[in-house]
Amino acid sequence: MKGKFLLLVSLLWATSFSLHAARVDTLMVESPSMKKSVKVVFILPDKALEGKAGTCPVVYLLHGHGGNAKSWIELKPELPAIADEKGWIFVCPDGKNCWYWDSPLHADVRYETFVSSELVAYTDSHYPTKADRHFRAISGLSMGGHGALWLSMRHKDTFGAAGSMSGGVDIRPFPDNWNMKDQLGEYAANKEVWDAHTVMTQLDKIANGDLALLIDCGEDDFFLGVNQELHKQLLQREIDHDFITRPGGHTSEYWNNSIDYHLLFFGKFFAKAE
Repeated sequence: MKGKFLLLVSLLWATSFSLHAARVDTLMVESPSMKKSVKVVFILPDKALEGKAGTCPVVYLLHGHGGNAKSWIELKPELPAIADEKGWIFVCPDGKNCWYWDSPLHADVRYETFVSSELVAYTDSHYPTKADRHFRAISGLSMGGHGALWLSMRHKDTFGAAGSMSGGVDIRPFPDNWNMKDQLGEYAANKEVWDAHTVMTQLDKIANGDLALLIDCGEDDFFLGVNQELHKQLLQREIDHDFITRPGGHTSEYWNNSIDYHLLFFGKFFAKAE
């Protein structure tokens, strides 16, 4: 009898858990500017599934070079549980290897427009988000760290907080790497284009208090130098931000840990607007 009772309790617990767990949707979202659909992973807390409007803050997570829409949930399998715990929606778009630019060379590469406008509009119209910049954050790793800062600085009316993990925040020291010249042309012949498409030249678009910013990078990371220079320039401009370096390199282990700091940072940002 005792065994049957324990089995019943276990079944009831499992049923309860299944009824109150985050849902992961993998969808194709139309991009009118690129005339194609883009794969996006949406991680939806149980709170969002209740459908009450104006319920959930949203965190957009951008993958790195060579990644895809599933990169973040594979890197951090706990994201559905975190979504449920916090009541947040996570949105993870497939950015190919585009660096989240609107390419000056290719009309069908408009990932800045897609993420900052089309995807945000889709998310707010299909899910019960708090559709306000004070409840919308963006972060990413490596190429995605560059993308998160690039998009937030250029669209501060859309995103209120941004983070970068091991971000390639200045692309110019790496002219032959990571497919960047596919979107911008060869560096030597297109220096002005490259200058215009790096985070480091976007700082004049923000003033102190426009964005809540978190920048972190491993002390053994090949992007450490450009992140330290970004930190220095933000200090010179008296733009408040958090800057963290920790032991570690350009690795999944670093980012699995790093995302926890970013979510804590975003939680404090969201709480200020409650």
